[in-house]
Amino acid sequence: MSKIVFITGASKGFGKLWAEALLKRGDKVAATARNITALQDLKDRYGDRILPLKLDVNNRTEVFEVTKQVEQHFGRIDVLINNAGFGVFGTTEETTEQQAREQMETNFFGSLWVAQAVLPIMRKQKNGHIIQISSFLGLTTLPLLGLYNASKFAVEGLIETIGSETAHLGIKTTLIEPNGFATDWSGASAVQTSSDIEEYNPVREAFAETGDNPDTWGNPEATVEPVLNLIDNQNPPQRLLFGKIAYHVMNEVYTKRLNDIQNWKEVSIAAHGH
Repeated sequence: MSKIVFITGASKGFGKLWAEALLKRGDKVAATARNITALQDLKDRYGDRILPLKLDVNNRTEVFEVTKQVEQHFGRIDVLINNAGFGVFGTTEETTEQQAREQMETNFFGSLWVAQAVLPIMRKQKNGHIIQISSFLGLTTLPLLGLYNASKFAVEGLIETIGSETAHLGIKTTLIEPNGFATDWSGASAVQTSSDIEEYNPVREAFAETGDNPDTWGNPEATVEPVLNLIDNQNPPQRLLFGKIAYHVMNEVYTKRLNDIQNWKEVSIAAHGH
């Protein structure tokens, strides 16, 4: 049976790639973007199976109106892929208030508004799957991405909580946590802070060297089958890392965290007081 999939941020990158893969196999897709002209090629190719809708996830009222349109058009929403987001690059000290607020507004609050709009529909259906695009930087951090890291840490807590609140209603949640991929996430979609404080130059140089290594960046096309498999799985994981960098980094991070927990066990227990 074909699925009805609602994807935000579908005009490029992962969103458009996955939308086309779903359409190609016969699913129906509600694809939203700030600029839906970028979806015209999919509309020309797949006709009524795709519903392109203009959406700014920062506008809560618009989110609820568009979500209602999706339900009225297709009759249900089986899967939400909450994908809209961007990255602010630069040191935390050099990040402006506006940049910080806009980062949290889109990555966190935008994800919250879409989830809140979809949940009543999935509750009524007594089934559904919310797939949130997070990042392995929602589990650990990299320098020069402080506000992005923070937004994804917040998203991790949000979706994990929704999962615990809705499991008995037949609603599943999954956090996809990619490492860097060769989309335009770090290019045209990115926002750059100023870089005037010279003391941070060594950090910037080290970061640039890492980014220059082509092995750092995953191949977006390689994510298609994993996403389709995730959507079709009856028991999807709560979290799913995408990319070998994410896998190896998180193995090291969690090993160190567990060691720290055990090494400080007596202090932790003593701090309880009784």
